[in-house]
Amino acid sequence: MNEKNDLAPLRLKKRGEDGNKVITVRIREETLQALDRIAEETNYSRNWLINMILDYGVNALEIE
Repeated sequence: MNEKNDLAPLRLKKRGEDGNKVITVRIREETLQALDRIAEETNYSRNWLINMILDYGVNALEIE
């Protein structure tokens, strides 16, 4: 077994310092069901899908 001094240090960032922020959002039940269906079909997480859709929407938005 390795001595404690022989181990490489395990470096952890403080939670929340990865450039992401946790927020709460209210969405329609039908939208949530659609997201869950897409997540199941594509094997992506709901969180990943929401971020991808938000990124797309922010970049595709045109304000008149």
